[in-house]
Amino acid sequence: MFPSLIGTVVIAGLTGYLSERTGFTHNGILQSIIICIGGAFLFYFVSLMFGISFGPPAMNAILASIGALIIVPTHWRK
Repeated sequence: MFPSLIGTVVIAGLTGYLSERTGFTHNGILQSIIICIGGAFLFYFVSLMFGISFGPPAMNAILASIGALIIVPTHWRK
């Protein structure tokens, strides 16, 4: 469980960094990384509690990070 959690954080951080560098988002590097890690943590614990999964833990981390990047910034923008 612990290596999976650390891997989730690392993959989510990389997803946030790469999404900012490629121009997918315009939040700032640190903000995108924080959003991705938060979304990946949330989905990691939801998948532990309810058994919901998209496949391997790495795929869960990537999809949860992208989902958080799509949902969070557009919710607060006008």
